[in-house]
Amino acid sequence: MKTLKQLFKQNREWATEILKTDPDYFKKLSQQQSPRYLWIGCSDSRVPANQITGLEPGEVFVHRNIANMVIHTDFNCLSVIQYAVDVLKVTDIILCGHYGCGGVAAALRTDRFGIIDNWIRNIKDVYFMHRDELDLLPDNSVEKINRLCELNVKEQVANLCHTTVIQDAWKRSQPVSVHGWIYGLNDGLLKDLNLCFSDLTQVDEVFRYGH
Repeated sequence: MKTLKQLFKQNREWATEILKTDPDYFKKLSQQQSPRYLWIGCSDSRVPANQITGLEPGEVFVHRNIANMVIHTDFNCLSVIQYAVDVLKVTDIILCGHYGCGGVAAALRTDRFGIIDNWIRNIKDVYFMHRDELDLLPDNSVEKINRLCELNVKEQVANLCHTTVIQDAWKRSQPVSVHGWIYGLNDGLLKDLNLCFSDLTQVDEVFRYGH
């Protein structure tokens, strides 16, 4: 039986080091969860939310999937959003993509990858919406992939603002803002794409509920 002993060894070493600086660390951490932030990001192993933002465990609630998508039929993602907003009362939701995203790059190709093709189809929709701009860039170029990464963040931020969870929070004057960021694998830096929504008036009327 394969037990991955090295990971358990590293876990014990990590816990021991934490307790050296704060003997009550895990006791305090286990008593409550009150993060200010919800992070919706890509499953890519090179983009760990806590580490790249310098946040400790307990400070950020995290949901990750291929290419940081918010899809209206994805009840996993929607449940995370509702729990974060309605129960944890987060004040800021960060939708963060990253440059060089493999899922985004795949959406620019016609290869078959398996069941994930159905997921990537949603990114192809983003490509189709912005095709006039994207097709001005060279095929298979870094510039084209990275621009689609940015546009994908923009569309997923919009999808997030179109959910009833976010709109209901705004209607009851609950302070929650949605931000669109992107992360650079080459330099480790986050970039604000200047996509910040904090009020229902920022959403086009066609996407508003019960107004």
